[in-house]
Amino acid sequence: MPVLMPVNGKSPQIPEDCFIAENATIVGDVTMGNQGSIWFSAVIRGDVNYIKMGNKVNVQDGAVIHATYLTAPTNIGNNVSIGHNALVHGCTIHDNVLIGMGSIVMDGCVVESNSIIAAGAVVTKNTRVEAGSIYAGVPAKKVKDISEALISGEINRIADNYIKYSSWFKE
Repeated sequence: MPVLMPVNGKSPQIPEDCFIAENATIVGDVTMGNQGSIWFSAVIRGDVNYIKMGNKVNVQDGAVIHATYLTAPTNIGNNVSIGHNALVHGCTIHDNVLIGMGSIVMDGCVVESNSIIAAGAVVTKNTRVEAGSIYAGVPAKKVKDISEALISGEINRIADNYIKYSSWFKE
């Protein structure tokens, strides 16, 4: 059974159509949208501030989502994939975004729509990732504009695949 725990009187809000892996941990003021999935060993800690996720958000294996006490909640839009072992902390992720494996998005960052954060990138505090771009490196910098092919071929494909993958565990 996943760890689903209230903190300070606030419990995770998870729609019935979401998949939560049996060793995922979701605590406190966490609100998920429809068709979401939280995968093995992922941790979502809404203990010090709220975490809100839109529809079609997948949080892959080992990823951590947290916030900062009193100053930085975490807001995640629709159709967002958070890759394996990524860390998303006290930031805003708009719609149609891919956060690559092992990347870090720090407090105060805003990742605008139709963007990709490359695997292993570190998006430092208060960075604004402009819409339709790919950021990579340490610290992360814009490396190019995103194409329509990458939006449909990567961002949408991965989000849609995770809805399919989660259905395998519901059978």
